[in-house]
Amino acid sequence: MFNIGCHLSTSKGYKHMGKEALSIGANTFQFFTRNPRGSKVKKVDEKDVAALLAIMAEHRFAPLLGHAPYTLNPCSADPKIREFAHLVMQEDLAALEYLPHNYYNFHPGSHVGQGVEAGLTLIVDVLNAVMRPEQTTLVLLETMSGKGSEVGSTFEELRAIIDRAALPEKIGVCLDTCHVYSAGYDIVNDLDGVLEQFDKVIGLERLKAIHLNDSLTPYNSKKDRHACIGAGTIGLDAITAFINHPQLRHLPYYLETPNDVPGYGEEIRLLRSLYRA
Repeated sequence: MFNIGCHLSTSKGYKHMGKEALSIGANTFQFFTRNPRGSKVKKVDEKDVAALLAIMAEHRFAPLLGHAPYTLNPCSADPKIREFAHLVMQEDLAALEYLPHNYYNFHPGSHVGQGVEAGLTLIVDVLNAVMRPEQTTLVLLETMSGKGSEVGSTFEELRAIIDRAALPEKIGVCLDTCHVYSAGYDIVNDLDGVLEQFDKVIGLERLKAIHLNDSLTPYNSKKDRHACIGAGTIGLDAITAFINHPQLRHLPYYLETPNDVPGYGEEIRLLRSLYRA
């Protein structure tokens, strides 16, 4: 089964997102756990959540992907920003337990001149403070493009976070196709080589989700500029090969292309036509 969805707005509630996903041919979706540029969060409506869980069970949804806000930076040099990251992640993980056995994705952050090693230590400190052995949510580290002082643009940096975490069994990876291509992993001309490297450094068993995006900027550009499927430098042929790769085809895919909901529906129909069942 090809598990694919897109990013949907939480403004009308969980049940609405489930119905909206079905209306465009999706069988999963991603959503922000709160305002992506701020800190506001709505109180969980348990009846609304129950309605979504019923939709997911009936239509065999793949895991949902809750996305932390962009303002989150657990490795900031500013203690107040790190404290904000701690609070947000703690609240988000508690709220996601109303939707058990799904995923929580976050950007590892930017070390803002402190150096990668210091950044890694601070990220692990926050993870160890907020994660609990009893949580059902799997926390996913997102692969980053390498712009500025971002942490997480190499497989080795992600592995270092996992190795130092107190609960590594609760941590996986979300691979963003735009980000890894921009970071210098050539998924267009050497996908097998990239996957071999991922497996050697991190382990393919930890790859749990894919952000499926084309890229506006070229290979190794260190930029984070998403493009619609087939309209960027990765291209439709490479994306087709990616979703059909035997080591990747079973994973859930989440579109983050610059699109509205009808546009996502068109991309989902296109990708379903290219997926070899």
